Amino acid sequence: MIRSVVRKHLFFGLALVAAALVRLCAMLGYRRAIWFDGDSYSYVSGALELWPSRSRSSGYSLFLWALEPFHSTTLVVALQHLLGLLSAVVVYALLRRYGLPGWGATLLAAPLLLDAYQIQLEHMIMADVLFATLLVVAAAILLWRPVLTVPWGAAAGALLGCAAVMRTVGVPLLVVVVVCLLLRRAGWRGVVAAALAMVVPLGAYATWYRAEQGSFGLSSADGTYLWARTMTFADCSEIRPPAAVRWLCPTVPVDERIAASRYIWTPGSPVRRMPMFSDEANTLTRRFALHAIEAQPLDYAVTVFRDAVKAFSWTRLPHPSANLVKSYEFAGTQTTLPTYEVKDDLTAAEAARDYEDGPAQTRVVQPFAGAMVAYQRWIHVPGPLLGVLLAVGLAGVVLQARRRRADALLALASGLALLVLPAMTADFDHRYVLMVLPFAVLATGLAFSRTREEGTLPPGSGAGESVADRQAEVRPGR
Repeated sequence: MIRSVVRKHLFFGLALVAAALVRLCAMLGYRRAIWFDGDSYSYVSGALELWPSRSRSSGYSLFLWALEPFHSTTLVVALQHLLGLLSAVVVYALLRRYGLPGWGATLLAAPLLLDAYQIQLEHMIMADVLFATLLVVAAAILLWRPVLTVPWGAAAGALLGCAAVMRTVGVPLLVVVVVCLLLRRAGWRGVVAAALAMVVPLGAYATWYRAEQGSFGLSSADGTYLWARTMTFADCSEIRPPAAVRWLCPTVPVDERIAASRYIWTPGSPVRRMPMFSDEANTLTRRFALHAIEAQPLDYAVTVFRDAVKAFSWTRLPHPSANLVKSYEFAGTQTTLPTYEVKDDLTAAEAARDYEDGPAQTRVVQPFAGAMVAYQRWIHVPGPLLGVLLAVGLAGVVLQARRRRADALLALASGLALLVLPAMTADFDHRYVLMVLPFAVLATGLAFSRTREEGTLPPGSGAGESVADRQAEVRPGR
């Protein structure tokens, strides 16, 4: 029995061991965790005092709060490395479920296992890895069988809702998933259960946010980020904004403007004339942004397109800034903690040390650190490969049989949404592209799989069974 399992999954097992060893090297070379300037310290301070941030959704702070008694950022990143491996295992299992051979499923899962930028992100105190894992597991539940039962629909919906409170880009993704499930005809009971379960984590978090911050929502920043998005194209002679928000107009020519997200943090930016991320500022900036998009819809669409296709460049572009891009490289790891204030006289360094209950700065240890720098130089997914994966997934949506087309559509639409939504609502960032990769891989795998009617799925997988048959199976006994 064990030998049979080992032979069946030998290629993937070897790849999984290799991926685990690379992650072990990262942990040995960069002791404790890698800190991302700004976000990491905000998440940690939220975990220490259990409060929701105004500038971003703080679901990840709840995760850190649960682990805070251990006082170990090493434990946090170790769990995140395990989550990264789990995502790859889930993708591999789903591809095998759909009839791909072991070597083919392993080849497709390899970028998730071995990409150096993915491993570096797992080693950061950041929400992205947990966010992506929740989405991947939810997608596997939704795609595992042709009919979605109520319990599994509720489980997938709850995971998607939790992901949305990790990163708010997950909120519009919920709509995408529900639409795809309806097109897939996965069974109305399961779809309704999933939709209702999505709302529960969102409602709970928004209620907590209102109790702490006074307004019902996930943050007080969506308007400000959307305003920054419009700063790269906004022309107030065309927009003619109301007097109340005219002061938010850009003052330099379009060809001299900086990256969208930098407008929030750059000294002298119009939005910094008000308290950052206050409800009033959020309302005014949202109002300006909606006026700008309504007045210049084509400019907005072109801007979003230009930013989204940056994901397919062969080398990483210095956007939004060269320093930010360097922070995603092992070679650019900061070993000192900043001293700016993150909340009520609590500095970033103090928040990190309080969480660790001792020294918290990253310690670089050779030769392991140098090995990871060299590894990252060569082992990563180039942008054109991501484009190829998405293109093959699109071909699968177009060419596959109806049932498989709907399956591929869910994976492809999720990946494209995760690619485009950040560019629509804030700015392009190479970090966000890593969230797209698992769904691009799934879409490609489904494009190569054969239809259920050809009987390629394992016994008990639902091959050749109609939706009505599966619904009858899950009804109470008669």
